[in-house]
Amino acid sequence: QVQLVESGGGSVQAGGSLRLSCAASGRTFSGYAMGWFRQAPGKEREFVAAISWGGSMRYYADSVKGRVTISRDNAKTTVYLQMNSLKPEDTAVYHCAAGLLGPTRADYFSDHRYRYWGQGTQVTVSS
Repeated sequence: QVQLVESGGGSVQAGGSLRLSCAASGRTFSGYAMGWFRQAPGKEREFVAAISWGGSMRYYADSVKGRVTISRDNAKTTVYLQMNSLKPEDTAVYHCAAGLLGPTRADYFSDHRYRYWGQGTQVTVSS
């Protein structure tokens, strides 16, 4: 079992920045790819970004590419999501997720491939 706890959400104006953190605990963190997904009211959950265990592979949704950076510190068992130039359409609950993923790129984009999920942190961007 892996427990995930997100933090760092909040309310910002458009153009602002936030850094989300996801702290993992429980059984070994080793080998787990990590992803960030978000869900806005009335919408389906959507992929935001993902990173492989070693950090060599990083993937981003087109809607956030160039504005968002995912990183991880395995020694601290923490994953980060730096979000810049935030837009009102980025408003959502952001969840981190962990899964044992292989080299298949498509797997990183699919929420079904992640086994463990955090409760989420709210991000609200006002215009």
